[in-house]
Amino acid sequence: MPVPSTSTQAIQRLSTLSSHLEPSPASATSNPPTMSTAPRPPITCHVLDTTVGRPGANIPVTLTLVSPSSTASASFTSITNSDGRVTAWKPASDSHTSDLASVFQEPTEQVWALIFDTLEYFKEKGVDAFFPEVEIKFVVRSKEEHYHVPVLLGPFGYTTYRGS
Repeated sequence: MPVPSTSTQAIQRLSTLSSHLEPSPASATSNPPTMSTAPRPPITCHVLDTTVGRPGANIPVTLTLVSPSSTASASFTSITNSDGRVTAWKPASDSHTSDLASVFQEPTEQVWALIFDTLEYFKEKGVDAFFPEVEIKFVVRSKEEHYHVPVLLGPFGYTTYRGS
């Protein structure tokens, strides 16, 4: 039996790969996967653990409206997901509001605080961290923008910036 040439082998491999890339008749008629239709909150955050170069997962985060202060407190909570991100907020138990978007849209300049509860996160890793929590305050001036606050976190220091 003759041995196929190198170019014949290459053509056969390309043909096989191409057939894997073509949609099957069943998948061609099915609906493509869709992303969640839940709206992105106007304020999000993200934690990266710089000691391991990985996302900071399962960190409790509180978002609170600092000013203008009003009689109704606006406070929301979440926990970072496996990617270290907060993508949704729920009202804190002591909050008198149920909707972050409506508080965010009030026509005044606002100061918000994000508090990351880092003590347990590092304790679970066997690290005695210097900062039991990280608090970041920032100003919301334009209601037309999204505000994303990433935190680069270590047990003895952190840094943050205005993300996109």
